[in-house]
Formats: sequence, structure tokens, C-alpha cells
Amino acid sequence: MRMLILDLDSLRPDHLGCYGYSRNTSPNIDNIAGEGVRFTNYYTSDAPCFPSRSALMTGRTGIHTGAVGHGGTAGYVRQEGASRSFNDRHTTENFPAFMRSVGFKTALVSPFPERHSAWTFYAGFNEMHNTGSSGMESAEEVTPTVLKWVEDNAKEDNWMLYVNYWDPHTPYRAPEDFGNPFENEPLPDWITPDVLERHKKKVGPHSAQELNMYDNQTSPKYPRYPGEISDYSDLRQVIDGYDCGVRHMDENIGQIFKALLKQGVMDDLIVIITADHGENLGELGIYSEHGTADNATCRIPMIIRWPGRKQGYVDHGLHYHLDLLPTLAELFGKDPIPSWDGLSYAPVLTEGQECGRDYLVISQCAHVCQRSVRFDNWLYIRTYHDGFHLFDDEMLFDLENDPYEQHNLARLKPDVCKEAVYLLNKWHDDMMKSMDFDVDPLWTVIKEGGPYHAQAKDLKKYVKRLEETGRSWAIPELQWRHPRAFQDSPSDLDTVYKRTSEQFKI
Repeated sequence: MRMLILDLDSLRPDHLGCYGYSRNTSPNIDNIAGEGVRFTNYYTSDAPCFPSRSALMTGRTGIHTGAVGHGGTAGYVRQEGASRSFNDRHTTENFPAFMRSVGFKTALVSPFPERHSAWTFYAGFNEMHNTGSSGMESAEEVTPTVLKWVEDNAKEDNWMLYVNYWDPHTPYRAPEDFGNPFENEPLPDWITPDVLERHKKKVGPHSAQELNMYDNQTSPKYPRYPGEISDYSDLRQVIDGYDCGVRHMDENIGQIFKALLKQGVMDDLIVIITADHGENLGELGIYSEHGTADNATCRIPMIIRWPGRKQGYVDHGLHYHLDLLPTLAELFGKDPIPSWDGLSYAPVLTEGQECGRDYLVISQCAHVCQRSVRFDNWLYIRTYHDGFHLFDDEMLFDLENDPYEQHNLARLKPDVCKEAVYLLNKWHDDMMKSMDFDVDPLWTVIKEGGPYHAQAKDLKKYVKRLEETGRSWAIPELQWRHPRAFQDSPSDLDTVYKRTSEQFKI
């Protein structure tokens, strides 16, 4: 038996043809989806990159691993401490370690561990191939390593090859000579002129006026990625840039499938196609980032083509990405490892039997501190640190009727919010009772100065940007919400605040 896992960074499911996208971004992925099972409500438990992949590899949620951010204490998977034996739990409990336990040779083609110093990501792999650019490489730099591995190893039995591609991730690095096959395609119709004008007034990193997080700087190396969105031409550059990344990646994936077919192993190959997180392309007024616990960031594709199992089937149940491990265990006839937080959905693959969860709790602590509850058609978002976006503490979206999260219904639907808070508290109680530590890492992030991508040093620069771009109205509100950031910063912040207060007679 052989298995290929394609972990495609920042890939939104709704920008794939097999998920209903109108643009022809993914013909090779679509073909695999038609031969397997496609999951429509599949979520990372923890976003973005490092927390998500740490959860997938360990089978445990971020609140259990402690890895919920991109810096500080939350930028590490927790050590076992005094209970550690001769080997730690990664030796036997991680994803590739489990695959080795059922007889698979495991190989990785990815620079991800180097990108985030995520060395635990290597645990259990027999072979590791670092493509060398810390996640800034485009597909044509990754594919030769994959093709060489396929040529050398494909005909062997019982292997798992795990491959990372990065092209949908900012700054949308599909080569310039790839062109733009989507230049005449329509833009998203939900971003009307009124919506775009509203987005241009929004504050916060990766808002329309500062795609480069806190400013509008650009790089000639990345011509598909503008510094800001001031009109529909800029919007096209972003949407087309993202979609070109998807299509360029898909064409490289097609080369892998062609090579496997040539080796005679494609017909009986298990193919798993997924992502670490999605990408906001206007949702919540955020562009070209994966920095919240919302649907655009946390919903991911999952396609499993398993010869002899269900074909052409679509599952709508709620699942975490870390549910993959107990699913594989069941399919291989093994008991799940007790430390795993996932639940098997093997019956979906074997019988087309729905076995989704009643609700999910998804977390983000690298750009903001948020936890969200996904249940029925609702997405409830609780914000503990707004990452300088001025989000409401509570947000509630009806995803069936408002998939792009434009209308916060929290004040209109207090009963739904109460239900969501009950589910969130129940999840939190269960998680805290089943962990070895008594500290929720979300609060560690806040106590250590806030999310890595929203710290006092960032606010110091950003208030000047707000003043220069006519959004000084937001500065007093930012000071009220983040007094520590202002107190810890030099006096020039106080000067800006005083001038703004006088201007608006605050």
C-alpha cells in the first residue's frame, strides 16, 4: 500500500473547481476528488501554520500541545517534563511515527520545520527533504525533489510521501512567465463598490490599505501582490494572484500524478489532499492573510481517494483535521492512541455513513486571540485580543445566508450566542480536565504581550500609518482597548493620541 499526502498551504476549498469554484484553478485536484471522498465542513482546530500542523502531527489540539502561536512560549510544543521517559511521546504518537508502526516508510518534502523552527514536525519521518527557502519557494522549486523521490522509490511497497506546496500563500509567488489565465474572469460579485469602500476604511493588519500587514510596501520580486487595494484593478491583482498560485501548484501536482502513473502505482495509491488553513480574501475586511478564527481562515479542503473505498462521495459532517489520525488507525485495524483528541470518520470512507461532530471549537492566537464555535449553520467568534482590528467581542454569522461574514448578528441573536458560549465553555472544561498543565496557552499569549503579529512595537508604527491615511478616528479606540501597548511605547504615541483627541474633541 502507498500513500501520497499533499499539504497545500493557505488553500481555500471554495477556490477549487471540485468545491464549486467557477474558475478552472484545479483540474488535477478535481480529478482526484471525483475518484474519492470530498469533505465540505473540514476545519483546522488551530490556525495558522505552526499551530495547525502541530495539531495534525500530534493528533492533539493546541490547548493540549501549547503550540498556538508563532512566537513566545506559545511557539513551542510543550515538553513532557518530569514524566518523559527514555523517548518522548513524539517517537510513537506523531502522525508519521504511527504510519511507521503499521509498516510504512515515511518521507517528507517540506521546508516547514525550518520556517517556524518546528523541529517536532520531523518526528517519525525516515527521510526529510528540505527544499531550502523556508516556505518562500514556488512549485517549480519543490517538484523536482518530489519527482526524484518518486523515480527512486515509487515501485517499493508501503510508503507515505508527505509534500508541502506554498503557492497560494502570500505573496502569491507563481512565476511571472506563468501569465494570468484568469485576467478575463469576473471578480467576486459580493465585493460590491459599497463593500470595497467600507473595506478601505477598515483598520488592522492586512486590511485593504495595508496588505503588507502594517503598511502598503511592495516588492518587485512579487508583482502579483499589491501593497494595497484602492480600486478593482488592485482587487483583481489579489484575486488573480491567489488563483494563479492555485493553478500553478495544481499543474505541478499534475506532474507528480503523471510520474506515479508512469511508475505503474497510481491506480492503487491513496491520495490525501488538504491544507493547513485557508485565506481571507475580503472576509472580515481582511485580504491575503489567515489571521482569524473565522470560516475563511479555518475551513480547509479534505479530499481522500482510497482505492476500494467510496468514490465520488461528498460528506457534509463537521470534522477537525486532526480526526485524520484515528480515522487512519481504524482503517488499518489499530486502536487510536489515547492522547489523540480526534474522532474517526472511517465510516464515511467505507460506507458513506455520516459521523460528523455536533460542533467544533477552532482557535487562532498568532494574529489575534479568538476562539470560535462552528455548529449548525452558525459561526460564533469570541475575541480576546483583536489584533488591532477593532473586532466586536462577539461576532455571529449565518454561514448559509452570509458565507462572506458581512453581517454580525450577535446583538440580534442573543439566544444563539448563549448556546455558542455554553458549547465553548463545555469544550474548554473538557480540554482543561484532560491536560497535564493548568494553563490555557491562549492566556499565555495575552500575558506575554499579545499575538506575535500584533505587538506594541507594531502598534507604534501603525498609529502613524492610520494618521497618514485619514483613519485617526481609530487611534483613541485602539488606546482604550490596548493601553499596555501605548504605555510600553515611546511618547510619540501619546503625542498622536493628544492631537487626535483634540481633533475629535474626545
